[in-house]
Amino acid sequence: MNGVPPLRARLDEVRARVAGAARRSGRPADAVRLIGVVKTVPAGVVREAVGFGLEDLGENRVQEAGRKIAEVGRTGVRWHLVGHLQRNKVGRALECFDRVHGIDTIELAQALSERAAAAGRRMPGLVEVNVSGEASKFGVAPAELERLLAATLALPGLAIDGLMTVGRQVERPERARPAFVRMRELRDRCARTLGAALPELSMGMSGDFEVAIEEGATMVRVGTAIFGSRP
Repeated sequence: MNGVPPLRARLDEVRARVAGAARRSGRPADAVRLIGVVKTVPAGVVREAVGFGLEDLGENRVQEAGRKIAEVGRTGVRWHLVGHLQRNKVGRALECFDRVHGIDTIELAQALSERAAAAGRRMPGLVEVNVSGEASKFGVAPAELERLLAATLALPGLAIDGLMTVGRQVERPERARPAFVRMRELRDRCARTLGAALPELSMGMSGDFEVAIEEGATMVRVGTAIFGSRP
């Protein structure tokens, strides 16, 4: 696109792909939240993306997020912790983020809840599921999901409203579909069994987000497709 900054062109393309996938799933484009993952992206580039209308930003590490938020600010944007959270960084995470995607143990959930409640907050959160079963991945095993969800839903400082997963790397996006189908089915089953509203599904990244949306994702975490390859 002549005259269009490369970042703006990539962002517009991703938005168009999100909208197309949402239509194929029978939903409007605004039913899916596009989270731009800004891990290692310079603050100046992040500010540029925000200027182009990107409202949701995802960071993997609490320390890096703190520095970036100080430069980019919070006005008009929501910050998501999309990486693994260590319990010793819970306090700082509560200061930095508007949502935590990777709650995978009751100990972490309790620590978050206690600190949030003490601050007069209810932190929106998602329970992370290791749907692929890979040893290198964080997340609760599917067989233990219902038990963890029941415990976290009862905590006063958390507002758990869905699930999150990090999918297996695949050569073709279509190969990711079975895992996304399983996530949706797990969510639906737990919502019925626990009588809980669990509308959110955070799944899908640059290589497979369209398939994830087709299978029900309400949040997709996209870095490379927006910001380009990073070191």
